[in-house]
Amino acid sequence: MKYFGEEALGLIETRGMVPAIYAADVMCKTADVVLVSYENMGSGLVTVMVKGDVAAVRAAVESGAAAAASIGELTASHVMPRPVSRVGRIVSKHDIDE
Repeated sequence: MKYFGEEALGLIETRGMVPAIYAADVMCKTADVVLVSYENMGSGLVTVMVKGDVAAVRAAVESGAAAAASIGELTASHVMPRPVSRVGRIVSKHDIDE
């Protein structure tokens, strides 16, 4: 089974774009992570994804989740250390650089 490399994937879901953008900004300023993508999930839900080494992603998601919750509704946050490559392919379909 192939993995996403040594990187982790961090996800934050909010209700509304403003807390999602704020979370993304705080995550990128908190740790050495790369903003991978965002997705409007419907019903006002927005998911933001970052990647980087496990410790950096954990710190970024923790700070980003707190930031989002401080100005809006945080619905979920999660860190996936070394996800399998199939997850990486799902994420790459939503890459903001493509």
